[in-house]
Amino acid sequence: MPRVSEISNDFSESLVHKIAVQARELEAVNLAQPLPDAEVPAALKKRAVSAINSNRNQIDDIRGLAALREAVAYRYEQTHGLRIESEDHITITSGATEGLLASLLAVVDPGDEVIVFEPSFPNYRPQILMARGVPVYVPIDLETGAFDPKTLANAFSEKTAAIIICNPSNPGGKVFSRAELETIAQLCVRHDVVAIGDESYEYFVYDERKHVCLGSIDDFRDRSIVITSCSKTYMATGWRVGAALCSMQLSKALRRCHEFIAGPAPTPFQEAAAAAFRADDSYYQALRELFERKRGLLADILSDAGFSCILPQGAWFITADMSSFDFKDAAAFCVYMLKDVGVAAVPYGAFYSGSGQRQTKIRFSFSRSERVIEDAGRRLKRL
Repeated sequence: MPRVSEISNDFSESLVHKIAVQARELEAVNLAQPLPDAEVPAALKKRAVSAINSNRNQIDDIRGLAALREAVAYRYEQTHGLRIESEDHITITSGATEGLLASLLAVVDPGDEVIVFEPSFPNYRPQILMARGVPVYVPIDLETGAFDPKTLANAFSEKTAAIIICNPSNPGGKVFSRAELETIAQLCVRHDVVAIGDESYEYFVYDERKHVCLGSIDDFRDRSIVITSCSKTYMATGWRVGAALCSMQLSKALRRCHEFIAGPAPTPFQEAAAAAFRADDSYYQALRELFERKRGLLADILSDAGFSCILPQGAWFITADMSSFDFKDAAAFCVYMLKDVGVAAVPYGAFYSGSGQRQTKIRFSFSRSERVIEDAGRRLKRL
């Protein structure tokens, strides 16, 4: 088991964060971070300001405001047909990140293994280590989004406590099908494993695909924790309001951890989020159409610049291959793009546990406005 000093040495500053800092310093177009330019809907900003002016500025119920928990339950019934009891099954967290950490601390004992699909969101590994767990990686094919069921089955053992399913996935943009989730569910039942679903990008699925919520799979009902957030869906990455949905037994453990990690999420933003989760369905449809259009715009720009691209099934990222350029690897190429071209992106090595993985692949985010993406396109002509 790692000591604190070993964990401190094992954690490095996020490469995405480093690139973002350098992008600001160099005035480069930041397509490295998933930061939206779109404004928070005016009605939600007004709701947050009203809460502040009404002195709703103190911490509230550790579980989250009742109005927000009820709104989350409403949204999941409207979108997924799930009837969720807000009193005992929904916890409001300080963003999805805190919800994920609280989930891991709730279900992972020292030495337990946690399965992660790779490439993976860089936060997962440090959070598993903070829970004194051991990450076990299962590869996903970047081109097809497929994983090998036998490799996944072999990753399960008597030491497995949890599996993290990012759906749609960051960075690859894979959208898990119902059949794939049912396969995972059967393995979780067989090995008595909890599934943690990071579903922060659930409304960003493209080409007529449908997002399948982990909680809608029968075998996951009592052994899943579904994490969602206001950050992506409502363009509010700075609000730090998320939600965790799970059974009463898991809720009790998760809430104990949540209380001592961050406590209640910011009260005024919870007030606004209560309105956000009750948005009309037309809002989500318009959001999907906007991001599908931006996906196409960035893909065309990257193709014209000499990259070959993999269109994502969901989320906010395009995987591009830089093999046609005369650079030894993606990391060196990203440094060149940042300093000499003025565009920031992330080499795929940031999303793998081992060195030397995907040396020619780069992640670009199309979360920015069309104007900013077009600016990046003009700069990329320097290539």
